Amino acid sequence: MGSKTTSAARKARIEEMRRAEKARERRNRVLVIAASVVVVAGLVVGGVVLVNNQSDKKDATASDAKGGSSGDSGHFTTGKDGVRTWTGKLSRNHVAGTVSYPMHPPVGGNHNPVWLNCNGNVYTKAVKDENAVHALEHGAVWVTYTDKAKKSDVDTLSAKVKQTPYSLMSPYTNQTSPIELTAWGHQLGVTSADDPKVAKFFETYVQGRQTPEPGASCTGGTM
Repeated sequence: MGSKTTSAARKARIEEMRRAEKARERRNRVLVIAASVVVVAGLVVGGVVLVNNQSDKKDATASDAKGGSSGDSGHFTTGKDGVRTWTGKLSRNHVAGTVSYPMHPPVGGNHNPVWLNCNGNVYTKAVKDENAVHALEHGAVWVTYTDKAKKSDVDTLSAKVKQTPYSLMSPYTNQTSPIELTAWGHQLGVTSADDPKVAKFFETYVQGRQTPEPGASCTGGTM
């Protein structure tokens, strides 16, 4: 009798263990399925994000790969001091390639990602507008001149620029006055380096209030 009782108890324990094991297996299957669903969902979301990121990168690359419009809108108004101020939007996107500006020399707009060195740099040959505009964004004054400018004026302005950080100078054919001084959003045309407005322009606009990126470097760019 005692043996039968022991045997029955053992069978009961075994049966209970089997039921418990089956219950654990069911729970494990549920957990595995749930985990699989989470992993798959994560992969799907990650794939979508990756595709979107790649698409964004392609769009950005496509945008950087073209020049085209400057993105500017507005017009000049001339103050009593003779300074022309651009009233309207001056875009600041970085683009590659040639940009079509509505004014010459340009006073702002979309520009090359690399600025033109403007630490008192005097260039004897024409420079690219797109790099020079980036220098304007850093707060530089850009002095340009045509072949109608007197050599003595060119020499005077060259000496001035060489002594002035955040300034640069280069020849420019497509401009109205023999000498133009340009800052971001502002421009002054003169016929002589001795014009008092020249010194005033430098004083006002070298790292002036108009600067979109004050303190940004004028070295380490392109020559």
